Amino acid sequence: MRKEKGFTLIELMFVIAIIALLVSVAIPRYQYAQRKAREAVLKENLFIMRQTIDQYFSDKGYYPGGIDVLVEENYLRRYPLDPITNSQEWEEIPADSEASLDSTQPAGIWDVKTYASGETIEGIAYSDL
Repeated sequence: MRKEKGFTLIELMFVIAIIALLVSVAIPRYQYAQRKAREAVLKENLFIMRQTIDQYFSDKGYYPGGIDVLVEENYLRRYPLDPITNSQEWEEIPADSEASLDSTQPAGIWDVKTYASGETIEGIAYSDL
């Protein structure tokens, strides 16, 4: 009598159930890690743009007219991408007219924010970053 090699239907169902359980645990963790990474990139982009605006002010004595000015004058290599909205749209906060040391220049921008709605994982509104 010859014994056939292979798996029974019960064994295959058991393996598939284990794989499904592992995937159901891994997917939420993966999505959480992706969201956390996008938020970290957003915070870093905002930090770099704000630091660059301050450097521009220190160099020129007035704030830049916009992010595009920072790119044109090589303060930034390229226009930054908002990883939450997946666009290059940023809310530019204008500076006070008295903030400029050079009265011949327009006020420009002194801060940038994201247009993303909602909150971070920590519960902070994206607009407050």
